[in-house]
Amino acid sequence: MHLAYPAVLSALLFCTGLYGVLARRNAILVLMSVELMLNAVNLNLVAFDVWLSKAAADTLHSGQALTLFTIAIAAAEIGIGLAIVLAVYRNRGTSDIDRLRDTAETPETTPHPPENPPHPRDEKAEAAA
Repeated sequence: MHLAYPAVLSALLFCTGLYGVLARRNAILVLMSVELMLNAVNLNLVAFDVWLSKAAADTLHSGQALTLFTIAIAAAEIGIGLAIVLAVYRNRGTSDIDRLRDTAETPETTPHPPENPPHPRDEKAEAAA
């Protein structure tokens, strides 16, 4: 098999994932698009590893070993990412990325402390009376 076939497929997968990251508004779909991009990189790593092992005499398979590390990191990323998305969904009621940016706390929306807080001595005197 020629190297061009997996390279073109990998480029198409990566572009599809990049489009999903840039165009989607749902956080779960963005995470799925990131996984597509990581799988495109894995496909490239394995394809170039096979191509280079045919050209060289060594059989180290470093591309396949690096792919295993990438898969492990992707699994950890999706686990943590889904936990964060679920926590945000429980607190805010939506996983829409644009709405999450709009509902962020700003300094203007935080309550201000009173200008002249009552002194604790005055409160004790009022309670005793």
